[in-house]
Amino acid sequence: MSANTTAVVGATGGAGTTRTTVEAATMLARDGRAVAVLDAAFATQGLADHVEGDLRPDLTALLTDEVDAPLDAGLIESDWTDTGRVALCPARAPFERLARAKTPAAARRFEDRIAEAAARFDHVLVDTPPVASNQAIAAVTACERVAVVAPATTRGDDAAQRTIDRLADLGADADAVVTTRGTLARGDVGVPVFEASAVGDAPICGGEGSTRDGAIAAAAATLVDDDLDAAADARALLDGVGEYIGR
Repeated sequence: MSANTTAVVGATGGAGTTRTTVEAATMLARDGRAVAVLDAAFATQGLADHVEGDLRPDLTALLTDEVDAPLDAGLIESDWTDTGRVALCPARAPFERLARAKTPAAARRFEDRIAEAAARFDHVLVDTPPVASNQAIAAVTACERVAVVAPATTRGDDAAQRTIDRLADLGADADAVVTTRGTLARGDVGVPVFEASAVGDAPICGGEGSTRDGAIAAAAATLVDDDLDAAADARALLDGVGEYIGR
């Protein structure tokens, strides 16, 4: 059975965790799945760059006493695919509310929000920063599966090992390692360098059957521990050169 909830954890800042998460969510939706993406990366708030319009309430408001509303109030539907569904719940908040959203009480409510999403979606992907905050701890302990995202560099490899060790300290396992900008020996799957574009233009999956799509589909399948029809004929992974868009 595939995982219903997955924490997608950046091993280091700029690993490409948010971009990998939205690309994987779109690929899962292409496969006919309903996917929710929740934003635990409060400091960078990168998921908000992928949506337009009013973000009230954002996820931090739903985790504090500012808003008493169901998760639906903060979900924004994407138009990235004609099949399946991708709904995002970004964080975009002033510093004062960000601070309140990082408290232990808010982290416990975050666990409830993850469970709320899991009851309504085939998959929940939590865009999670390096594990050094209450909401990140809540994500990795509440989700069924944890995937570590690390750039294919010496620094990224070291950061992946530190993340795996920290997860073990919390009683959680790193179920998979996804590498960006190339491949690492410890990586289970790699995603390609994406073409330069405004981050708001993502996702930028290629045409059906493209090598880039095959790599993203393989990464999506790894995140949820399931096979995707979209990945059946295109499993090649790319070693890239150039810059991955890191948010």
